[in-house]
Amino acid sequence: MTHNIVCYRCGEALAALSLPFSRQDVCPACENYIHVCKMCRFFDPGVPRQCREDDAEDVTEKERLNFCDYYSPSDQAFDAARKSEADVARAQLDSLFGDGDAVDTTSDSSAAEDAATSMRTPRRRTSPKVST
Repeated sequence: MTHNIVCYRCGEALAALSLPFSRQDVCPACENYIHVCKMCRFFDPGVPRQCREDDAEDVTEKERLNFCDYYSPSDQAFDAARKSEADVARAQLDSLFGDGDAVDTTSDSSAAEDAATSMRTPRRRTSPKVST
């Protein structure tokens, strides 16, 4: 049976996974678990507990794997606007801090050596002078 369900986080098609999804199924693109509240058809941020199923147990972290028996995957879980906002924010962080792949160790090598040396050298404790 084919379906049109996509990952709630990255939008990748989950057609390669068969329904019903296993609790341990992950998105092939972003490797996030699929059995999460934000992927469920009962998830609704506008209602108390963010769940429209009254009998479901309360799950506080909506993007974490859970044991909810009422889980039913939604084909409307992916929000392209939220994804694009996250991509813009990630690009801004990368431009500010770099992409994290390259680490520049040439400029701070002497400072790092000085810090390491000072940590290895024990300090002498002096007793406070007592005036009599």
